[in-house]
Amino acid sequence: MFGNYKKAGRGDFMNVMCYSEQRVRGVLQFLFPKAHHSGLEELSTLPTFPHTASTVTMSETTITLKRTGDKMPVVGFGLWKVTKATCADTVYNAIKAGYRLLDGAGDYGNEKEAGEGLRRAIADGIVKREDVFVTSKLWNTFHAHDHAKALAKHQLQLWGIDYFDLFLVHFPISLEYVDPSHRYPPEWWGDDGKVHLAKVPLQETWTAMEELVDEGLAKNIGLSNTQGSLLLDVLRYARIEPQVLQVEIHPYLTQEALVKLAAIHGIAVTGYSSFGPQSYVELGAHKGASSLLEHDSIAQIASKNNKTPAQILLRWAVQRGLAVVPKSNNHERLVSNLQVTSFSLSEDEIKAISALNINLRLNDPVDLDPRMDIFA
Repeated sequence: MFGNYKKAGRGDFMNVMCYSEQRVRGVLQFLFPKAHHSGLEELSTLPTFPHTASTVTMSETTITLKRTGDKMPVVGFGLWKVTKATCADTVYNAIKAGYRLLDGAGDYGNEKEAGEGLRRAIADGIVKREDVFVTSKLWNTFHAHDHAKALAKHQLQLWGIDYFDLFLVHFPISLEYVDPSHRYPPEWWGDDGKVHLAKVPLQETWTAMEELVDEGLAKNIGLSNTQGSLLLDVLRYARIEPQVLQVEIHPYLTQEALVKLAAIHGIAVTGYSSFGPQSYVELGAHKGASSLLEHDSIAQIASKNNKTPAQILLRWAVQRGLAVVPKSNNHERLVSNLQVTSFSLSEDEIKAISALNINLRLNDPVDLDPRMDIFA
């Protein structure tokens, strides 16, 4: 997400395949509602994917990543904007409530505290390290090969763990290097308060990401805030392909084409900012958009299903085959956000929510500097 803008299922997860037949069918039904899907063979232009489980149900709680077979929880806990003062307790309570994916980033500035919460949960016997899927992200100032590798190791030290389950390139934007001993996280700006771009190609960064996998420091690697053309470019040279693409997705920004492209290439998609403008109001970056949590259409569907508006928004994403990483400081909402794999929305309800799309992108670096218009 914007990072420091200054100024995931519970218990034992089912062994399910990210692009199992049911998951592919669900994605295809959303993208091609007029097509009949009695079998995947009817859409011969789209690939089938290998199965790692014989049974998949509505309540699937993990996505199996293609290259490693690792199980990524469908619902994770996002650490963006969780304060340092509360982060350790928040992470501990999230794990205690059943979350098994923590979605962090170097730019969030709370990795040390998140690691403390994780260690406490392990020490108390709530989980083992291998039970929790830890995601982090490489910030823009560390895209050069050696900087990327050094920073990943630094982030692991902050967490107090030996490996990341998933490590993402936070943005396809390279900024001038800032030594962590000077300022960390460095955010978007130099000491002069200006954005300083750097000439580091993404291929150099990706090579470093692959070496992190080789060295056992990251089990899976992926991209964030990356659109189709650049994703395809990475696939042309990648020795280890991206396993996950994390992007902004909510009913105001449905991104059907990008979701379809990722599915075709067997890349799991995590949608962030599932509640739309809600997370951006306090930053003054909601762009005047009305709250999805208070939208009449969402409220009506929530009432009909006896669910909260937040649960409806999360279910809409999960039913599209996406993973989600909501955050809440309220314990009751934190628990209810997990409970989105045990019910389904009707096709008409999915369509009604998707019809809210206005291509509103809330997390856009162009708002900080016109030279960073990566979604142009």
